[in-house]
Amino acid sequence: MILDLFRLDGKAAVITGAGRGIGAASAVALAECGADVVIASRTKGDLDAVVAQVEATGRRAISIVGDLADLEVVRSMVTAALREFGRVDVVVNNVGGAIPLPFLDTTTEYLEEAFHFNVSTAHALNLAAVPLMLEHGGGAIINISSVMGRVAGRGYAAYGATKAALSHYTRLISKDLAPRIRVNAIAAGSTATSALEIVTSTPELKSMMEDLTPLHRIANPEEIAAAVVYLASPAGAFLTGKVLEVDGGTDIPSLDFALPDL
Repeated sequence: MILDLFRLDGKAAVITGAGRGIGAASAVALAECGADVVIASRTKGDLDAVVAQVEATGRRAISIVGDLADLEVVRSMVTAALREFGRVDVVVNNVGGAIPLPFLDTTTEYLEEAFHFNVSTAHALNLAAVPLMLEHGGGAIINISSVMGRVAGRGYAAYGATKAALSHYTRLISKDLAPRIRVNAIAAGSTATSALEIVTSTPELKSMMEDLTPLHRIANPEEIAAAVVYLASPAGAFLTGKVLEVDGGTDIPSLDFALPDL
């Protein structure tokens, strides 16, 4: 049956930034498909809630509390997966983000921090995971990028540039790791996560985002998680080096900061 292609029985996944939002939804979705998971974020209470959801599916979950800007914390996820599950088959690089700023407020230091958080963390986890993945025949890496990596808008210099870097990093390393490890990304559109809570709780801002999205709504995290499952599972076995645009048809930023001319 076609649904069998989405199964991940006996597999193990590591997901960064999995306390809430897309990361949490992805952890639960992968568990529902049969995978055990290692999850990490800064907030223990959030992780405990996700662990409970994973365990309710009958799968196992290991949580790591820490700041994922610390690359040692990132690498510890692979150590935990090896210790508890003996393998890593799926990597989901979800952690990332950067607050939009006017150009003259976007310092070089801020740009470097954004690059570290959005790209270097992914590279550190991939470097740690790939040798273990190869020991068990390969696997799949999914990088969570953004529509802002391909569309232009004021205020997004740091966020957009680093997400564009993550998308092209995906294409580049897919060639390094083929044929045994598939590497793809998801360019997510506006999604109802905690990062957008201030926006989605403000009716006029929420309406703006919906109006600027061709499907006239904001995604829910489970819709991005469904794409993660597709790319992680045998259903996506003939995809590598691709950036899957799950963005509601967005071609312009869905949040316009209306910054004045310089």
